[in-house]
Amino acid sequence: MSLPPGARPGTFEIVAPQASPDRDAAPVEFECASLAVRLDVELPGDAAAITPVVDRVLNMVREIGCAQGKEFEIETALREALANAVRYGCAHNPSKMVQLSVACDQERGMLIVVRDPGPGFDPAQVPTPVAGDQLFSEHGRGIFLINQLMDHVEFGHGGTEIRMHKR
Repeated sequence: MSLPPGARPGTFEIVAPQASPDRDAAPVEFECASLAVRLDVELPGDAAAITPVVDRVLNMVREIGCAQGKEFEIETALREALANAVRYGCAHNPSKMVQLSVACDQERGMLIVVRDPGPGFDPAQVPTPVAGDQLFSEHGRGIFLINQLMDHVEFGHGGTEIRMHKR
């Protein structure tokens, strides 16, 4: 899978366009040369591929001490992002690939980027799962959970990419 338009090789970057009163919205940039660990993985659009990749990321968290004590938040957000990429971006088609990039830095925490080949979506159009009829829905909580668990979340490239940061 090639880099999305506008992406720079060797750099992970999250730039927060708007400040949020409940979160630190300062830009976060990870230069690959200074990272303790960087992991790039492609996995097939198959739900069975999610757990081995998540386990690999969590092992990295434990070994390096990156975002230490935040394993639950990272695991849950990563599982949700990968599940959405497999379901919506790949339509459960194992011949389509999900790209995962993880940058780990003890000072700045962990940056996780998940990209899929799907049509994308507008996150502003996703209804909140904590109001109205959505309370009784059997799905639709993944993006809400990711936003609650991670320090910063943004979507890019027409909704085919999610960038999550955890300090």
